Amino acid sequence: MISTGEEVLHGDITDTNAAWLSRLFFEQGYALSRRTTVGDQLDGLAREIEHCSLTADIVVVNGGLGPTSDDLTAQAAAMAANTGLELSEHWVAEMEAKYARMGREMPETNLKQALLPQGAEILDNPVGTACGFVMRINRAIVLFTPGVPSEFKIMVQDQVLPYLKALFPSVVSQVCQRLYTFGLSESGISQTLSSLVVPEGVVIGYRSALPFIEVKVFAPQNCPNVSAFYRTIIEMLGDNVVGIGQPMLSEISGLLQENAMTVSVIEEFTGGALVNELHRDEACASLLKDGRFARDFAKTDKDLASLAEAHRRETNADVVLVVGGKRHEAVSVALAGKGAVWVQQVASKRQYSQSSYRTVIATLALDMLRRYLCGMPVFGHYESLSSLSSFSNERRTG
Repeated sequence: MISTGEEVLHGDITDTNAAWLSRLFFEQGYALSRRTTVGDQLDGLAREIEHCSLTADIVVVNGGLGPTSDDLTAQAAAMAANTGLELSEHWVAEMEAKYARMGREMPETNLKQALLPQGAEILDNPVGTACGFVMRINRAIVLFTPGVPSEFKIMVQDQVLPYLKALFPSVVSQVCQRLYTFGLSESGISQTLSSLVVPEGVVIGYRSALPFIEVKVFAPQNCPNVSAFYRTIIEMLGDNVVGIGQPMLSEISGLLQENAMTVSVIEEFTGGALVNELHRDEACASLLKDGRFARDFAKTDKDLASLAEAHRRETNADVVLVVGGKRHEAVSVALAGKGAVWVQQVASKRQYSQSSYRTVIATLALDMLRRYLCGMPVFGHYESLSSLSSFSNERRTG
């Protein structure tokens, strides 16, 4: 894949298109062997297209198809293919129709977007004015796509993938099974799973995105051993697996709906992060009866427990989560359920920024909720957090 543009090359914008395409193509059986970025330099881009066309079977070029002077991809493609540019009357008509639907006249500058290398086949863009196109250069099929993410993704899914599947029908798609963990490190997970015998054709991947580690199991479609292998991974990682096939918040959402339970929240240290996270899921947001921010509302963990129980009675919520303030790097979190309350005080073993530490503590509170809803011990083990104290008036937690 070749990404284009000075803004991408110099880091002014993050190349999310490349990451998205890499993931999608791997799952579809078209694993990328190389990714590169080239600025808005005509000769340099033409040389890179030519180089990739001599070493790969498929090349995807992203960006540089707009109407401005720094959009040079079509011209570079023509140079790499040693051909000229020609005006596509078909695409001119398509652009004029798009502008007409908006009640506007098409600017003449947009004619540049219809200047394509001779012999190129158009890839439709139903969203914008930059058509894609495909052509053979040397040994490669080269596909040119717009840089705007919404346009790029639609074109890849509706045009590029069907084109490649028709061209290479024997390519086998990959199935990706995901699970999400909280409280484990990437190296710790790798060590735990090091004794596993990985079935032929199966690949384990990891993705760290604070506060979770996502474990991905890739396998060819109809791989006979992958389901059992996936279940073994879940068993080995234990109750630190907070989401199977979906993120933790989606798991919690399903459990709250299944049990028809409501939640209320009071938070100090997390500063609204816990309520904001619950609002990311429509069902969780609808089951959130109350969310408050307060300061210095509990001096001790017993005060926190009493407040959680009182707030549960006040709001008539099924479960209450309370996050206290940070005192000497320690934060206490309480959960009050029907006839029981749990409180634990933790401190970070790592040097987190304020924002990251808030995220971790908010996730700890949500994990306590998940465990409670699943009938598991509410207190878990987390590699990055020290448990300073904990108590409960419910026997099942020990």
